[in-house]
Amino acid sequence: MAVPKRRVSHARRDKRRSSVWKLDAPAIDKCGNCGALKLSHRLCPECGTYKGRQVVKKDEA
Repeated sequence: MAVPKRRVSHARRDKRRSSVWKLDAPAIDKCGNCGALKLSHRLCPECGTYKGRQVVKKDEA
């Protein structure tokens, strides 16, 4: 059975774990229909279109 020969120091352990918590910012694109900012691969919350198709009807008030 494998057993560690020496204890791993706090610094070495923490260096290995340092990048675990970092998250990337979500990709934000412009809507091709209305120009509003939206998350990529998602429905536009302003006009309700996705990939050039009207998916959800929005009221124009």
